[in-house]
Amino acid sequence: MVPGFEHLAIPATVHLNGPAEGLPRVVDTARGLSRAAEQLAAAHGPVAVDTERASGFRYGQRAFLVQLRREGAGTVLIDPEAVGSLAEVDEALRGVEWVLHAATQDMPCLAELDMHPDELFDTELGGRLLGLRKVGLASMTEELLGFTLSKEHSAVDWSQRPLPVDWLNYAALDVEVLVQLRWATEERLARAGKLDWALEEFEHVRTAPPPAPRQDPWRRTHGLGNVRGRRKLTAVRNLWLARESLAEHKDLAPTRLLPDSAIIAAANAMPRTVPQLMSTPGFHGRLASREAPRWLAAVQEARLTEEPVPATIPSTALPPVKGWETKRPEASARLKVLKPAVAALAEELELPTENLLTPEHLRRFCWQPPRSTSDDAVAERLRELGARSWQVERVAPVIGAEWRALRARRRADKAGEPQD
Repeated sequence: MVPGFEHLAIPATVHLNGPAEGLPRVVDTARGLSRAAEQLAAAHGPVAVDTERASGFRYGQRAFLVQLRREGAGTVLIDPEAVGSLAEVDEALRGVEWVLHAATQDMPCLAELDMHPDELFDTELGGRLLGLRKVGLASMTEELLGFTLSKEHSAVDWSQRPLPVDWLNYAALDVEVLVQLRWATEERLARAGKLDWALEEFEHVRTAPPPAPRQDPWRRTHGLGNVRGRRKLTAVRNLWLARESLAEHKDLAPTRLLPDSAIIAAANAMPRTVPQLMSTPGFHGRLASREAPRWLAAVQEARLTEEPVPATIPSTALPPVKGWETKRPEASARLKVLKPAVAALAEELELPTENLLTPEHLRRFCWQPPRSTSDDAVAERLRELGARSWQVERVAPVIGAEWRALRARRRADKAGEPQD
């Protein structure tokens, strides 16, 4: 029997249709927020936290509903659009462990609401370290707790008001089971000897700085590879920036205003008139056609500018692996040996390769390795690249041994070459 659910008399598998204690009223006033903070502060144990966003509907990734549950306080549903900052709730949870599922998805929008955990347990990441085949909340809940959850509302427009009751039931259930899932996940991690790894990973996620802003984010427009010429690239940039500005102003997802395919089509066509623009694929929709002068101005500016954008920009990214063979053959040789060795170790440890060692860390190691092949030098380089201690402890000896063997083979091959 799962602690906290004894009253349900649960059979082997049960489908949860709604919160056991009923659906709480959504907090949408300052007074209600203060009362919720007091309840959460007076409660005990970890707090389950989740958010619902309106990805694909609204601009950005802000939360439109925040769900919390803590023993003694029950479930709390908060409308951040109505109450603004949740700093009061954050203060009430100082020193409390937060339980999230796939924390990297929720923490940015929680930070926008002034919420920052002091401790973190990520059940999804724990599931990955356990090597579970499916790590979605519904899948893990069914496998570890014996409950099934409906997920049909995961991609709806959570900015809608009022929120339908069945949506709120769905949201409340996500935190209803999360603390129980935390305990079950911890138990399995401990049995597998992976709990210390998980705790280090959770702390890494909690303390990781926000990613740096992308340089020229417009260059990620889908289909950009089909655009040739600096002026046409400038048109892509101008259209992307115009769309971004309007999307933020209207609080709409940018692609609801204008799809990427329309931007690419307009940049390639470089229309001179509104009728020409309107005949371009992607501009016939109501939202896109209403802003036709805006889009046309962006294209005309690209045609007339004296400084079109460069075709490429300096980048710190590594070149594609497929080009290493000619650009840096020794790095290519290292990667061909070390990548399968790390994958084999991950399989032995029963966890995904990317959780044992971030693929980018391995590629950068192969591209710019330390001078020495000793385990200590390998470990130091991996730490410089950002690998965690538990990863370094397990991976460094394998990388060191394989790299030394590779060097020995290369020396033997050279020694066996015929002399002129």
